[in-house]
Amino acid sequence: MDKETWAAFQITVKRYRSFINKTETSLPGLSKYIQHLVNTREGPSYTVVTPVVYNQALDNLGAESEIKMILVGDNPGRREQESRRYLVGPSGKIAEKFFCDNPELGIDFRKNVLILNKTPIHTPRTADLKSLYAIGGKQVEALILSTQQVMAKLLYEFWQALNAHRKNRECCGIWIIGYSEMKKGGIFEAYTETLKDLCKSNPTFKENINFFRHFSMNQFTIDLKKRAESGESAGESLGRIGKMYRERVLDTGY
Repeated sequence: MDKETWAAFQITVKRYRSFINKTETSLPGLSKYIQHLVNTREGPSYTVVTPVVYNQALDNLGAESEIKMILVGDNPGRREQESRRYLVGPSGKIAEKFFCDNPELGIDFRKNVLILNKTPIHTPRTADLKSLYAIGGKQVEALILSTQQVMAKLLYEFWQALNAHRKNRECCGIWIIGYSEMKKGGIFEAYTETLKDLCKSNPTFKENINFFRHFSMNQFTIDLKKRAESGESAGESLGRIGKMYRERVLDTGY
């Protein structure tokens, strides 16, 4: 990153970290609610380390780092809250393998990708976010929805920071993974609506967003193989598919 980009990037990281700290202290009972959810659902029990997860991988970046993509997942799972890093579980391993298997994309998943989420609040599975509503009531629901709005705005701020002084560098693109719950009535509707407003204010921002299926259970890879057309490179297929899903989420009232 050049001097101006690095300075703008650091400001956004600081804002992101402050938001996480504020969220974690805003509802003292949140950790207890999530632990109750972990203990009473089907699946392995574990101790909740932190209910709100900041991606500490950002603290390892320096001015010499080259960010080529921002990737947005859903929310931190068990391994993410234990390591305080995003996409380090099975889905992260699948994502890492995909980029290793497609070197023509020119992306090292652990060096060139800034990873964010639609909310920093941890649950064992994304679907469990709605289960928290029943446990914690309106306070928890309001908190989860507000974090989605802030995370969408932080995505925009990171994108601006990385692209404002790009000069002759290629624009840093955005991949939003997992769009099924971004529809009306879905878990991440608040994120979608905030994102739509940001896209209206800056069409270039919208043009740089691509949507894809989850890496989990190889949905991403299976969908790519299914929709790839003869003669296309991987990059061409990804661009076309990402745009198709972008129109579905942002333009059609999905």
